[in-house]
Amino acid sequence: MKHVFLTLVVAALCLPATALGKGPSGASIDGPGGGGISFTGDGESGGTQLGDLTQQAGFFPAVFAQEPNPMLASRPKGDLGPKYTVTYTVPGPNTEPDTIRQDVYPYAKPSPVTYMAPGQKIFDSETRGGWFLADSRLKATLVSAGLPARAPATSSGDSSFPIDVVGLLAAALLLATATTFVVRRRLRPAQAT
Repeated sequence: MKHVFLTLVVAALCLPATALGKGPSGASIDGPGGGGISFTGDGESGGTQLGDLTQQAGFFPAVFAQEPNPMLASRPKGDLGPKYTVTYTVPGPNTEPDTIRQDVYPYAKPSPVTYMAPGQKIFDSETRGGWFLADSRLKATLVSAGLPARAPATSSGDSSFPIDVVGLLAAALLLATATTFVVRRRLRPAQAT
């Protein structure tokens, strides 16, 4: 009996840890003033760069339902500052990894905020999603990974700045066309009949 028990214990210890894990195996962050930053380590628990990121950014409650639920009921009020996008790679049950994206606002006041869109594919399920209020450790982790200590001089990631510029240019072009039409019409000599 001891021999069977010992064999089962050894077999359980020899199983690959990734087959049982639910956490990311890697992540990268892109955004204003910082891009191409990679995170590595064990993504399931703190103590590694990736583990700290997942714990502090609310990855697990945003992906899987948890009780008590730490997710916010809605977007926090005010300007959140620049938006960065974290792209997590999560090993799937087969050889194809899942990709999960999470928006991070490390410079939001009074503390960082994250948002994960619901409905992203993970395993045979979908992300729960939502807003998460982090603490100052998230910003410290991101800064130590390579983000600037202060917010870059850009508008908030939620701003429609590019759309506003395109709209203003379109309005200016329309105004210039209308003005040209009116001026040409007034300058045209009257035709004799």
